[in-house]
Amino acid sequence: MTRALFIVDLQNDFTERGALGVAGGDEVALRVSQFLSQHAEDYAMIVASRDWHDPDNDNGGHFSATPDFVDTWPPHCVAGTYGAEYDELFDTSAVTHHLKKGQGLPAYSLFEGHADDGATAAQLLDAHGIIDIDVAGIATDYCVRASALDALAAGRRVRVLTDLIAGVHPDSSARALDEIQRAGAELVLSQR
Repeated sequence: MTRALFIVDLQNDFTERGALGVAGGDEVALRVSQFLSQHAEDYAMIVASRDWHDPDNDNGGHFSATPDFVDTWPPHCVAGTYGAEYDELFDTSAVTHHLKKGQGLPAYSLFEGHADDGATAAQLLDAHGIIDIDVAGIATDYCVRASALDALAAGRRVRVLTDLIAGVHPDSSARALDEIQRAGAELVLSQR
């Protein structure tokens, strides 16, 4: 088995009640949990990422009191807070690796994260001989996009599970999926 599942940023601050809440975020967390209950054994590795920003600085300009919502954002997913924790509807029991990204710098891609032992996504993929990656999570037009594109750039075959994602805006999400597909990824439903 050489397939991994990447679950991107299913965190409280990115679901409906959060600082940067995405419509449908809770539903994605629930659907991912249901998918894992039936399909976790289909994957050699299940990796979940979280934004994990420093509480005492602007995280390399990522946080701003006057955010432009493109490159700068209001504070979110601050390490150790409720907002940084996984959404309560996301059952993490099947997750094999947890990566934290940000930690003082802007970070969008799961590939920018590190496990508590310092391992990166690229190192984990190489160690497990992973060729194929399925991608789910939040937000389609930001961190899902960046993670899928980085997986393709790392020479992996990528499928985005389109019923297990949610984006900030319909137009930018559609553009992101088009970009991901043009870069070589497949867009599929999780139950096909």
